Amino acid sequence: MRNLKRLAEVRKLPCVRCGNPDSQAAHSNSAKHGKGRGIKADDAYTVPLCYSCHSQFDQYKLGSRAENEKLFEGWLVKTELMLSKSDEECF
Repeated sequence: MRNLKRLAEVRKLPCVRCGNPDSQAAHSNSAKHGKGRGIKADDAYTVPLCYSCHSQFDQYKLGSRAENEKLFEGWLVKTELMLSKSDEECF
């Protein structure tokens, strides 16, 4: 499922791994989130990562597939908190 609004909001956040303010919306690499050959995961499973962290994550340089999935799950929780906090600041 594509969600352009979520992707735009995620890109506004700093990198969830290193804090770099220039981030990208990084999709999950897990099949349980809809990832498949040539298919990105659902946009609901995106986190802000800078270019360097995104590249390391996608190339499994941060650990094994299982370790990457665990990292991503933690980042996703943090991202959701950051997004809800930024929504609160709008009011």
